[in-house]
Amino acid sequence: MRRLGHHRLHGKAGGGVGTKGMVAKLSIGVIVLLICTLSLLFSFNIGGNPEPSRPSKINVEELWESADSGGWRPSSAPRSDWPRISLGAFQACIDDKITFAAPTKETNGYLRVRCNGGLNQQRSAICNAVLAARIMNATLVLPELDANSFWHDASGFQGIYDVEHFIETLKYDVKIVGKIPDVHKNGKTKKIKAFQIRPPRDAPIDWYLTTALKAMKEHSAIYLTPFSHRLAEEIDNPEYQRLRCRVNYHALRFKPHIMKLSESIVDKLRSQGHFMSIHLRFEMDMLAFAGCFDIFNPEEQKILRKYRKENFAEKRLIYNERRAIGKCPLTPEEVGLILRAMRFDNSTRIYLAAGELFGGERFMSPFRTLFPRLDNHSSVDPSEELSANSQGLIGSAVDYMVCLLSDIFMPTYDGPSNFANNLLGHRLYYGFRTTIRPDRKALAPVFIAREKGKTAGFEEAVRRVMLKTNFGGPHKRVSPESFYTNSWPECFCQMNPKKASDKCPPDNVVEILESRLESVGDSDSTSQTNSTVAGLER
Repeated sequence: MRRLGHHRLHGKAGGGVGTKGMVAKLSIGVIVLLICTLSLLFSFNIGGNPEPSRPSKINVEELWESADSGGWRPSSAPRSDWPRISLGAFQACIDDKITFAAPTKETNGYLRVRCNGGLNQQRSAICNAVLAARIMNATLVLPELDANSFWHDASGFQGIYDVEHFIETLKYDVKIVGKIPDVHKNGKTKKIKAFQIRPPRDAPIDWYLTTALKAMKEHSAIYLTPFSHRLAEEIDNPEYQRLRCRVNYHALRFKPHIMKLSESIVDKLRSQGHFMSIHLRFEMDMLAFAGCFDIFNPEEQKILRKYRKENFAEKRLIYNERRAIGKCPLTPEEVGLILRAMRFDNSTRIYLAAGELFGGERFMSPFRTLFPRLDNHSSVDPSEELSANSQGLIGSAVDYMVCLLSDIFMPTYDGPSNFANNLLGHRLYYGFRTTIRPDRKALAPVFIAREKGKTAGFEEAVRRVMLKTNFGGPHKRVSPESFYTNSWPECFCQMNPKKASDKCPPDNVVEILESRLESVGDSDSTSQTNSTVAGLER
């Protein structure tokens, strides 16, 4: 099935070229190219009539289905052998493939980390923690989730994630314990105190193999805090990146009651047909961060400026400039206008994943008028558990799962939003599920012109912008797009690849890993899982 995405307008150029030499040919070519370029630039006429010969079309029925995979499928399993190797050693010399070894019995020490931020920032930090432990050949202590910096929620790792599943899934990659054990020697018990280090932001692998590893060997354990964005995302090692995907998309599974609650909400929403989820990031913290104040009344502006001063670095921000470059979150009304221009009708069922919207019903009313069938987790399932934790980690976890499983997902501010970015990456991995990603910078002049009364051709202009976006299919990762937003091609493979490195691993990869693990002590891994879970339950 042919899908939308990355469409470009192509003009027709004709006319013969006389045989007056190469210079003449080149001159004509340059002129034609210039004319086509100018034509493209001026065809985007907000206030005028759209180009009649090239109507834009968006097939809504196609958008309810997954995007075209192009023959790719998700795969984060290792694509090379896993022989046992010496402590901390990694080689890349077997058939020009990276050898990714199973964890050895002995490690260099213990790694503790404190993952700060919201649920999804913490999720990325957990992925980095597992990779850091692998790089240093360290035993990972179950990551700590900061209860104070964002949610004021003390649920912790074991209150949100399935610990036993986490340890079992990663047993080929790292050793994991619930806490640093005491050392018993000569009839005495000694506690190991982890040496605290503040890692640099986006630290390279070399930092972990030098500074961090040296401290670990000296103190037997290190405590890295804070641990948000403390390991470089772009690493020239596909197996390292696939390990991140194994953590993010396989090992990190929410606890059974959260999964059951999420599935119940999805079933209720889908009982009446397709549904779309929208991350409506029109909240005080993001608006203050973006510096987008002018659309609010004086009292609201005062609140936003106060919040910004208390939480972000001082910076001169001009609303019109911020909006023109796409730095302001879309308003609820703008979201509704985009969907209407794309030909979604008012029967579309929409699930809203959002905190408390700043400005309240004054901003929601225009959106609700366009799309009245709006829900959130509280309206679909007003259970006591969600009511008590609607803005905490559990509420965020439920929103995450509903958005992951929805037919279409639309983030309204995916720049610095960890929630949106992680979901975009997870939906890509989950089978190229459709996403609608508005290009705020390209849409800004369209909306500004509409606000000035130039409404002719508005919806056509919106469609032209949206047709140039990607709707969830495989695409090259380009900065500033995050690896957690787009793990293609490292975490995907092809059954009929053009390149050997893109070939899918064997279907019995788990059996192969089990046999390899036997040589390094499978029983140790099993007892590790059981003892860790038991220790957490005490």
